Amino acid sequence: MAGSTRDNRTRIRLAQTGPARFTATNAAGATIVIDGPAELGGENAGLRPMETLLSALAGCSAMDVLHIMKKQRQNLERLEVEVDAQRADAVPAVFTKIHLRFKGYGSLDIEKLQKAVALSIEKYCSVSKMLQPTVEITAEGVLG
Repeated sequence: MAGSTRDNRTRIRLAQTGPARFTATNAAGATIVIDGPAELGGENAGLRPMETLLSALAGCSAMDVLHIMKKQRQNLERLEVEVDAQRADAVPAVFTKIHLRFKGYGSLDIEKLQKAVALSIEKYCSVSKMLQPTVEITAEGVLG
């Protein structure tokens, strides 16, 4: 559901801005800060790389849920996504399980919210589809 560039390419630029801090910038100029652990000089000035991945998953699926709920004419006033993930006890410490909890606020039909969440995770979210071959992803929709 999420849009892409006309040539199906996405580009970012990553520039070091601190001892273990980087700023990622997209073509439109929007940025995020990624910071490393303290032992590499990280200063807690941004998300860690794996947190960035979880944010991408939550953001991608949240956009889908917003779109689906709008099509269903639901009055979704606000949406929050809580993500809980488990990592392997190995190197690399990849994610093995991820659970997303979507909290919808407004006068909503809970069944429509749950259906929107399921459609996003199972069908539309590109980040979810990339992770699913190796990561168990579960999700739920609840009223806030």
